[in-house]
Amino acid sequence: MFDFVRPPWYTESMIAQETLRILTESAKYDVSCSSSGSGRRNEGGIGNGMPDGCCHSFTPDGRCVSLLKILMSNDCVFDCKYCMSRRSVDVPRASATPEEICELTVDFYKRNYIEGLFLSSAVHISPDHTMEQLVRTVKLLRTRYCFHGYVHLKGIPKADPLLVSEAARYADRMSYNMELPSEKSLKLLAPQKDKESLLLPMRQLRRERDVFRAEKRKGAFLPAGQTTQMIVGASPEHDGQILRLTESLYRVTGLKRVYYSSYTPVVEDALLPAVQSAALREHRLYQADWLLRFYGFDVEELVPEEEDLPLDVDPKCAWALRNLHLFPVEVNRAPLEMLLRVPGIGGRSAQKILSARRYTALTFEHLKKMRVVLKRARHFITANGKFYGEKNTLAVRGLLAAGEREDAGARQLSLFDTPAALSAHTGEL
Repeated sequence: MFDFVRPPWYTESMIAQETLRILTESAKYDVSCSSSGSGRRNEGGIGNGMPDGCCHSFTPDGRCVSLLKILMSNDCVFDCKYCMSRRSVDVPRASATPEEICELTVDFYKRNYIEGLFLSSAVHISPDHTMEQLVRTVKLLRTRYCFHGYVHLKGIPKADPLLVSEAARYADRMSYNMELPSEKSLKLLAPQKDKESLLLPMRQLRRERDVFRAEKRKGAFLPAGQTTQMIVGASPEHDGQILRLTESLYRVTGLKRVYYSSYTPVVEDALLPAVQSAALREHRLYQADWLLRFYGFDVEELVPEEEDLPLDVDPKCAWALRNLHLFPVEVNRAPLEMLLRVPGIGGRSAQKILSARRYTALTFEHLKKMRVVLKRARHFITANGKFYGEKNTLAVRGLLAAGEREDAGARQLSLFDTPAALSAHTGEL
């Protein structure tokens, strides 16, 4: 994340370079660190928890922002098979004090390296000891250092509920990572964890946040909510099971996001796959997650429990191909709920269609100007009675799959992408 050649401004009172290298390297596999959603106000200190900032990503106004992503310690008493910090692996160990983390965060902020902090830790000594250190760090950051920037704190399973509550009074967001989608896989690959040790603090935080808001207390209590992460491919569960857990977590714990991370073999173990999980599978899960949260789909519509999402077409196209009897729909009459289910029509395009058709009968030329993705949508719509798509299911699937290959599938955005390239990768399906 950072260049560890000693810079001229470095002083001996700061965290040791080798410790910093170990702790930031160990933190890179946790992807549940979006900084979006916080409205924490600056009341006389430094920093600003922006509501639209996102770690290593582009904000709506074009900014690319970053968090200091670091572990407090990688010296773990747990032995999760997939983790590079697990007890039984021979790797360099390091720990930082709360004061060192605070000074590093403030110094990097002042130098404009970061806009916030993502702080996690291995379970050092015990869950309660580790959580106490994390809470002390974020409390010092807010009170002694007057830092009002974004702070995401990774919760420690099996820690005292009082520590969990106190952490939520100072952090913008917290996350308890499920990691594996089933109790069976947790027992096999993360024997010190169990499903309840992760779900209990999630439920606790939701209850306390709801009470805090209902009573309209002063201050903030976890203003950016909670997230979690699941590793994809380390265990044999299918996408259907992963998405059913996702849907349940959104409903029961009120999570802001579920993050999916393709399994990477960072340590060797007979119980783990020897190769990395396909990035495209992770991408399909994110697309399905988007449909669950914003497009009104139920998981039962997307994939059976014991199956994976298809890789050749996205989940929305796959659903439409299974339900061709519902199509084509006339864009001048279809309700919003149905427009959102048309491949190639996203949320913004659907709203534009609803607004424009009040004044004129829309044609394919109108839809093209609205930036509807017609190479997908044309097979599922009519515009003013005209249809320009294919009717054969196999032909439609072939064209949709070919279109995905032309778009290069799941591609990481570059800082130097053109505006046209950026608009083609907004997440709309």
